Amino acid sequence: MTDTATITRKHIDAMPQRARANLINSLSGYKSANVVGTSNGITTNLAIVSSVVHIGANPPLMGMIMRPHTVVRDTLANIKQTGVYTINHVGTAWVDKAHQTSARYPADCSEFEAVGLTPWYTDHFSAPFVAESEIKIGLKKHEIIPLTCNNTELVIGEIEYVFAPSHALREDGSVALELLNSACVSGLDTYHSGNAIARFEYAKPDQVTTEIGL
Repeated sequence: MTDTATITRKHIDAMPQRARANLINSLSGYKSANVVGTSNGITTNLAIVSSVVHIGANPPLMGMIMRPHTVVRDTLANIKQTGVYTINHVGTAWVDKAHQTSARYPADCSEFEAVGLTPWYTDHFSAPFVAESEIKIGLKKHEIIPLTCNNTELVIGEIEYVFAPSHALREDGSVALELLNSACVSGLDTYHSGNAIARFEYAKPDQVTTEIGL
């Protein structure tokens, strides 16, 4: 048996702030890497987010956690102001640019311009998508729920648009992400590429797990 480290809450509380953040952010495993595009009508904003989750399919909802307001959060402010935003998959070829959007640029500075990514728009939707992203999702604000446990906010959006390469859309409606070079992230700063290893039929208690083709 390999050596196992035992880390108690007492150990966690005693850790330096950055080490504690690195540990706790890593424990949830691989997470999707996305950049969120917004605008206040004057300046576009782009911010990397690793907390995007599926909320429901009918209506089509996605959620993400926004951090406490210890500093100005342009993304959240823009969503509250305009009611629309985009979620864009980060590609493995430009993870460095996506990561750079986490820098604290002035409010009047567009992260699109600062990091070298391209804003792209569709008709009747004011929030900017990322042209370089293969999966682009346009959402309207559904509700924002304050979480009193740590002063974060759960932003829930309803999907209005999805732009995806046709070759990655399976007949059953699912997306073959392994064909799109979408990146994932662990912790605060480590990026990974994703490879499909198996796909299974819908699980039922009276049937043996059956693998299906990718």
